[in-house]
Amino acid sequence: MSSTRFFFHAAFLGTYYRGWQRQSNAGSVQEVVERVFSEILKEPISVMGCGRTDAQVHASQFYFHADLSQPLHADFLFRLNKVLPPDIAVYEIIPVADNQHARFDAIQRQYDYFMHTYKDPFLNPVSTLLEPRPWQVDKMKQAVTLLTRYDDYRAFCKSPNIYQHTRCRITAANLWMNATGDRLRFQISADRFLGRMVRLLVGKLIGIGSGTLSVNEFESYFIEKNTPARWDPAYPQGLFLSNVNYPYLKQPARTDFDTVHHTASWIPL
Repeated sequence: MSSTRFFFHAAFLGTYYRGWQRQSNAGSVQEVVERVFSEILKEPISVMGCGRTDAQVHASQFYFHADLSQPLHADFLFRLNKVLPPDIAVYEIIPVADNQHARFDAIQRQYDYFMHTYKDPFLNPVSTLLEPRPWQVDKMKQAVTLLTRYDDYRAFCKSPNIYQHTRCRITAANLWMNATGDRLRFQISADRFLGRMVRLLVGKLIGIGSGTLSVNEFESYFIEKNTPARWDPAYPQGLFLSNVNYPYLKQPARTDFDTVHHTASWIPL
């Protein structure tokens, strides 16, 4: 029986999941999506995501594809979102060619990491709480500007030896602060990311901001390509996969971070 491949433009809040990818011993977003699809379409359905995420990491833009052997009715998107739990949403269903792949065809991914310096029960699930202190944001910014100058991120990969190489082309890296100076936002875009790479980078940026790591020490990781003696990845809840681009598909995420994070604007540093 012939099938049609569809891309699904989605988003999820990862708080109660062990990441996107299906696991044998823990609940995942993929598992929930496949179960709901199978219930609605009355046949086993498997889906392929655009990447993996760690436990408790979110995605404000995520794509997955599925090959479906039956036509989708006009109300399928509504029915799908009605059955999916509140922390998973599908925004669009996009027919694509049979050889287009949600994971392997992605040419750029973007991550955002959010931090705040005061306890807020509405921010805590989607941002990382930092100690309230005078943060050296100027030095953090200096470190961020280094990211586009280097392309080997071996020192910021939990298991570098599982990859053929650890080169990543960073196309943009930025740091923002909100108007009141009590929240920070780090954003990075690249052609690929290694395991735990963003959280390990942010962990070192936090060390720079707190004064426990110098910018020169940070740069030495790129120069010497040695993994740190101590792993200190930033907490997962502040991390969002926020944009995924394809040669044939590029569109903004539906999530408005100013609404999610209760701020009117972010000021570039």
